[in-house]
Amino acid sequence: MTKKAITIGNELKTSLLQKFDEVQMEMLGKEPLFIRSSRQESAQLFELLGFPTVELETWRKTNLKSFLEKTYDLEFEAQSGNEQDNSILQCEINQFDTDLFTQYNGKWIGEASQLRIYPNGTIVGSLSAAIQQYPQLMEPYFGKLANNSLHGLVALNTALFDEGYFIYVPDGVDHTRSLQMVNIINSKQNIFTNTRNLVILGKNARLRLVHCDDSMDFQHSFINNVTEIQLAEGSNMEYYKLQNKDDSTAIMTTTFVNQHRDSAFNSNTIVLNGGMVRNDTQVVLAGKGADAQVVGLFLMDRKQFVDNHVFIDHAVANCTSNQLFKGIVDEEARAVFNGHTLVRKDAQQTIAYQSNNNIQLTDTSKIDSHPFLEIYADDVKCSHGATVGQLKTNALFYLMQRGICERNARMLLMVAFVGQIVDRISLPNLRTSINELVRKRLKGELSSCEQCSIQCADPDKPLHFEIDMSLV
Repeated sequence: MTKKAITIGNELKTSLLQKFDEVQMEMLGKEPLFIRSSRQESAQLFELLGFPTVELETWRKTNLKSFLEKTYDLEFEAQSGNEQDNSILQCEINQFDTDLFTQYNGKWIGEASQLRIYPNGTIVGSLSAAIQQYPQLMEPYFGKLANNSLHGLVALNTALFDEGYFIYVPDGVDHTRSLQMVNIINSKQNIFTNTRNLVILGKNARLRLVHCDDSMDFQHSFINNVTEIQLAEGSNMEYYKLQNKDDSTAIMTTTFVNQHRDSAFNSNTIVLNGGMVRNDTQVVLAGKGADAQVVGLFLMDRKQFVDNHVFIDHAVANCTSNQLFKGIVDEEARAVFNGHTLVRKDAQQTIAYQSNNNIQLTDTSKIDSHPFLEIYADDVKCSHGATVGQLKTNALFYLMQRGICERNARMLLMVAFVGQIVDRISLPNLRTSINELVRKRLKGELSSCEQCSIQCADPDKPLHFEIDMSLV
């Protein structure tokens, strides 16, 4: 008997396709041909694929049903200045010695919608502005890395994205000033956003990027984010992704990375809160000497869910990669790790490691770990492993025998456990703040923040986001 296909979100799918038709009419003649063609092809693919379901092997543990049955306002616009004031956009945030760029409900507001051009030639800002002003820079890369057939959400994003960020670093430029992108969700309605990002690093270019997703209100929201990162020969990128969303939010992020010869990609994803979080990272090592370090940390409780999927494709010889994820789950939370490393036939002298270590604090929490090596070359050094356990009773006893109470002893052990990930953060201010946030989270003192997840240790220096609310 043929198994009946599972379909979810049909009503939402129909509404999104209708929205696409409206967007096509509205943008007719305003976008270059390569964007219009990409949108059209992706809309047709999304109509065929629909939303990913548990029937897909890589989505067996991620069930979107409850979020896709919600009603979302697809006509959402940022609220008027009469309903908001600048006080809600104050945040005790440490700017980590970065240049801050803020999106509000997935959109750039006022002057922030313009591109910033640095003296060294680096271009940063609105993706839609870049499409209009620099189509020659975008066309060789936009949509070339993202695999729209990976799952329906990628195709949907390509068809319906309206904003996101664009970063271009020219050949030979070491952009020493770190960049911080913050996307704040603040709505009295349930909103569905498709944000698209494109990062291009030229030969021997360097960049540090911090990407933050934050909530103010606790309405249901669905964030579908796709990022493409192109790393030319000898380039180096550090990428920090920080997520602290409320329990009513589903955030789906898919990141595609293409690395050329001798390039380096260091990614660190830290998930502190979220109703349903899914992070897909797809890396292709396309040039000899390329190195990818993909690490992450997740701390989940209540009925929260996180799913980290990593796929690293060793397409050529003499490349290295490392996947290291650690997590702590409490109460009825659930976490999934799926790490897949592919070593192709000609990818000799590959070095690739995978490791996933977890602490399960309750019998009602659950962790699924699936490290996987697929190797077709014979001259390689590869290993993988996964552990799921509880805090070691002998270590707990050792600390308590030295006068440390049980609560603090448990805290010390958990902080030490996650320290391997936090210590990999090279920005000192960011590392200090994340250490503090992790301690608060483990104490149960940090839920999704009413202002912003990345809080500053100094409450006397609040940051005012540069948004002119009269234009909202």
